[in-house]
Amino acid sequence: MKIECVRREFSFNGVRLPDPNPSMTIDQVRDCYCQVYPEITTAVVEGPEAVGSKLIYRFIRAVGTKG
Repeated sequence: MKIECVRREFSFNGVRLPDPNPSMTIDQVRDCYCQVYPEITTAVVEGPEAVGSKLIYRFIRAVGTKG
């Protein structure tokens, strides 16, 4: 039996985002990246999707209309 550490990875708008801290919740990760990507605050989280030894979470931008 082999034990592997599963890493988290995030993506937003086609950009791969590393996990800033494995002990953070998904919402805390979103808050961490909102300074660089302001649209991430309204994004929906999809996942996790297991790919190899990674769990990939996707922040999907909310689509809306103005006016």
